[in-house]
Amino acid sequence: MRKKKIIILGAAGRDFHNFNTYYRNDPKVEVLAFTAAQIPDIEGRRYPTELAGPLYPEGIPIIAEEELPKVIAEWQVEECVFSYSDVSYEHVMHLSAIVNTAGANFNLLGTRATMLESIKPVIAVTAVRTGAGKSQTARKIVEMLMKKGLKVVAIRHPMPYGNLVKQKVQRFAEIGDLKKHDCTIEEMEEYEPHIVRGNVIYSGNDYEAILRAAEKDPKGCDVVVWDGGNNDFSFIRPDLQITVFDPHRPGHELSYYPSEVNLKMAHVCIINKVDTANVKGVNKVRRNIRAHNTEALIIEAASPIRVQDRNLIRHKRVLVVEDGPTLTHGGMKIGAGTVAARKYGAAEMVDPRPYLVGKMKETFETYPDIGTLLPAMGYSEEQLRDLETTINNADCDAVIIGTPIDLGRILNINKPHTRVFYDLHEIGKPDLENVLEKFLERFRLGRDIRNLMAFS
Repeated sequence: MRKKKIIILGAAGRDFHNFNTYYRNDPKVEVLAFTAAQIPDIEGRRYPTELAGPLYPEGIPIIAEEELPKVIAEWQVEECVFSYSDVSYEHVMHLSAIVNTAGANFNLLGTRATMLESIKPVIAVTAVRTGAGKSQTARKIVEMLMKKGLKVVAIRHPMPYGNLVKQKVQRFAEIGDLKKHDCTIEEMEEYEPHIVRGNVIYSGNDYEAILRAAEKDPKGCDVVVWDGGNNDFSFIRPDLQITVFDPHRPGHELSYYPSEVNLKMAHVCIINKVDTANVKGVNKVRRNIRAHNTEALIIEAASPIRVQDRNLIRHKRVLVVEDGPTLTHGGMKIGAGTVAARKYGAAEMVDPRPYLVGKMKETFETYPDIGTLLPAMGYSEEQLRDLETTINNADCDAVIIGTPIDLGRILNINKPHTRVFYDLHEIGKPDLENVLEKFLERFRLGRDIRNLMAFS
């Protein structure tokens, strides 16, 4: 039987999941390669046979996306499957033109083909762009559920940048697990805030195995919370989907892939950052939600900041370090560190570009519009060291760390530095408390605990 020849276009995440759920055990197809985009230095590896399964005894190569036209022709590829997120519709269709011109079909897999079913109630937290605020939303939901006496297990969107076999199923329950799993900055930014709050979080690259492990976690599991990455839709079918919107980027909910999927699937839409966005942006997002999802509940929220030491900012020349993906493929020009610099009267935001070295210089060449902010890139040890050197080279009075983790713990920074913290705060009613109460009633969760607390 002749097999259909397929290439999966990806960025070390959704691509592996699509393969695992839809293609891995299909004898009628042959996945010849994955392509790599967005994340530096992930091409040149192989998706190992231990994960790819018996149909792929030599594993599957991961090649640079730039090689696509050549390999489609050389290997007579029949279909290319787009499998990554947080890119414009224009970008998606540009790739489809490359694929079609080379002679292959272009495909997108949907929710029915790729969503896993859980035996536990599932809340999915998604967004319409990287940096919209979904991580603090997920963390707040976990905290609220835990305060109600429920055992919550979070599952994070994949970030498998290291040894793929070792990263099949990763469980994080204490800070030491970050070192155990050789986590990058990007991974620590997502896992550490959950760990310090006392809940367990899973990640990896085989989400069927991850989900089953989470459902049977040794600490127990009453609810699974999907903590999404980028603007991807959930890998697990949600009973409650909460989608976070960013009014600093109004209209992106209808022009980035797969933002519109998350908009249309949402049961609850949170318009975040209304405290720093302009009214026009907020109103445009609200109109777009109502035009494309008439049933969703809309909640407005703010992300107020607080800093460790504002005296290190006032009247100082500061270097602002922000979340990496938010500035790079997220395209944001402002983050928590920037808000702190403006709010607390920094004399100047120092331009990092004259001080860039190595991989950091490459990042600015790939994303030239970042501007006077420094993205906290740390996908590899080399990138981490180049980030540290760039910070230490900078001529500034202090460093503002606007990332979710304390960079001062993992980098040797040679100048004063202060962290910025931010959390989600709903404005008015309805709020997440109302949403979660209805969710718990629906699944008869926590009722005895709530009654006991009320009686006491």
